Amino acid sequence: MSGATSPVESPGAKTEPAAGPATAAGPVRAYDAFGAGGAYAEREVKITENLKKIYDPEIPMNIVDLGLIYALDWKGDDVTVRMTLTAPGCPVAGILAEEVKGAVEGVAGVHGATVDMVWDPPWSPERMSEFAKRQFGYL
Repeated sequence: MSGATSPVESPGAKTEPAAGPATAAGPVRAYDAFGAGGAYAEREVKITENLKKIYDPEIPMNIVDLGLIYALDWKGDDVTVRMTLTAPGCPVAGILAEEVKGAVEGVAGVHGATVDMVWDPPWSPERMSEFAKRQFGYL
């Protein structure tokens, strides 16, 4: 399954429809596309578990619930993590990217990981999980 892409969302997204790729059956909620089956599902669940252990050093929340992880792009057993930061000038960008790379490569069945920092779409509080929004008073 070369070139497979899975959007990554936190468990809060399970009940909230999120913009995702369209299929013949209609739009896919992001979390449904992630972990709903396929060759990478089990590894993606483990990757998400590992990524939820990484916290933004300036905000007391893990990077998955903050909505910083946009997608996992697979090529064989190698994965590219597309992620962003809360601000383009974030001084911990390199450190955080290395933590993410290590967390992903720590999952059995992952040969190698690359972290691709993206700025489009830009991060905003709307990208946070329902859990994070509640923690920060957005809900």
